[in-house]
Amino acid sequence: MSKAMTYSSYLRVGELLNLQTPQSDGPHGPEHDELLFIVIHQVYELWFKQLLHELDYLIVLLQQNDQPRAGHTMRRILSILKTVVAQIDVLETMTPLEFNSFRGFLESASGFQSVQFREMEFVLGLKRRAMLNHFPSDTPGYERLVARYHQPTLWDAFLHYLDANGFAQPADQLERDVTQPIEPSSAIQQQLVQVYRTSSAASQICERLIDIDEGLQEWRYRHVKMVERTIGTKSGSGGSSGAAYLTATIKPFFPDLWAIRSLL
Repeated sequence: MSKAMTYSSYLRVGELLNLQTPQSDGPHGPEHDELLFIVIHQVYELWFKQLLHELDYLIVLLQQNDQPRAGHTMRRILSILKTVVAQIDVLETMTPLEFNSFRGFLESASGFQSVQFREMEFVLGLKRRAMLNHFPSDTPGYERLVARYHQPTLWDAFLHYLDANGFAQPADQLERDVTQPIEPSSAIQQQLVQVYRTSSAASQICERLIDIDEGLQEWRYRHVKMVERTIGTKSGSGGSSGAAYLTATIKPFFPDLWAIRSLL
């Protein structure tokens, strides 16, 4: 007879708590702050997993023209993003000296290598073929990342949603090469202006997309400031340019939704 399900067995707590393996070796064992660093980044990966789960569901809901559930899912995504941003407050309790006490043990490990974060970028429309070159084919999740690169994005689902609700989208946009990054389109912007002027339901979907975009930019901004206060202008882990590289990534995912603000 199988054992009764318990809190610990359902969540596999024992396995979960054994996944933190500090690499530093100080005079009294691993450096104190390395555990915090590991836990924070493992939690990030869990939230990335949930965000991908919700983004995939949102794409389906937009394709099905299910506005109520799409709106609900977008609110959940926003709540998760607020939690992701708030985690930086905890990470910022670590001083530069505390981080440097174990930083060298990270060797070439870097957040740049997060497959799930790159998946999120692809889902949101930031498609860069060169990004795949940073991940060897034997990297866990590589095939998933390649599949994401070739799949339509959240923006593509949104355009089809608008088209299905009477706001005709340009054929070249509905049939665009989804492996390419999203580029601003004056034709789409004209339709978006009409959305805001004539459809409260569709305009609410637009506003939630702007919220998601802003939330992601806020996370990037807070990440930059955290890196600056922790390592200054030093190179990032894995050889990146650190804060300088991260600053350059603070760009909107959905440029047309931002561009129309001056047209309304």
